[in-house]
Amino acid sequence: MNQAAMQDFGKLVLRIALGALILLHGISKLKNGLGPIEGMVVAHGFPGFVAYGVLIGEVLAPLMLLFGFHARIGAVIVAVNMLFAFVLAHMGQLGQLNDQGGWALELQGMFLFTAIAIVLIGPGRYAINQR
Repeated sequence: MNQAAMQDFGKLVLRIALGALILLHGISKLKNGLGPIEGMVVAHGFPGFVAYGVLIGEVLAPLMLLFGFHARIGAVIVAVNMLFAFVLAHMGQLGQLNDQGGWALELQGMFLFTAIAIVLIGPGRYAINQR
């Protein structure tokens, strides 16, 4: 496998990993409702309908990543969704460590920075609308 093909395959793996893992959160919200999210949104002074944005960030955007359909836009949406998650649900944990000595928000941080990486490097050639 040549260098370009390996890089494109690596981009595909990155897109699939982020898309699948975020999509699982979205499926959970579809099954269990947005009540807890709406409560957090309203508690922070936003109108309740803003909670529905989580479906864009955790269902639509991951599907965009999985299929490579405007994957950079999907990654931007995931990154914005994660920033909202930090502000709404995790602000008190930003400087905390977990029991194993890692950052308490390492999963959320990995989602955020993986999305930023995809924005920067693009989806690769294994994408629906690759160039």
